[in-house]
Amino acid sequence: MDEMTTDHRFMQLAIEEARKAEALGEVPIGAVIVKDGEVIARSHNLRETSQNAVTHAELTAIQDACEAVGSWRLEETTLYVTLEPCPMCAGAILQSRIPRVVYAARDPKGGCVDSLYRLLNDERFNHECDVSEGVLAEECSAMLTDFFRALRDKKKAQKRAMREVE
Repeated sequence: MDEMTTDHRFMQLAIEEARKAEALGEVPIGAVIVKDGEVIARSHNLRETSQNAVTHAELTAIQDACEAVGSWRLEETTLYVTLEPCPMCAGAILQSRIPRVVYAARDPKGGCVDSLYRLLNDERFNHECDVSEGVLAEECSAMLTDFFRALRDKKKAQKRAMREVE
């Protein structure tokens, strides 16, 4: 199986995780960590559910992967994530020594892999990652756009309802 087919297959699993987040009312972001062709960890955003700022999909997947391999070093793994990692997640990726990151959609407001900063490819750090972007980007971007549109529509409806009560 070629890399493109493999990347699509594992990104599809990350999308499944994102759908789980969406079902919980969370921002639909999912992550999967793969080692030797096998999924060793998967997660989705839980920030609203847990009311904990660090429960991003990538971070909880990294935690689970560390437990799975019995080490903080996640060498020989690939992280698949539906949205470009933020600065916190990019830092955790570097610290855990993940050698390859595949993400779907860019995050122009918070992405720190390509959009705002290039943290995973900054030679000043003691680790750099091979990065592939754009795998199933349209599907992931649409999922996020639809989620935020629905959220805005819901807030507008709530404001209208409040005005009608007054």
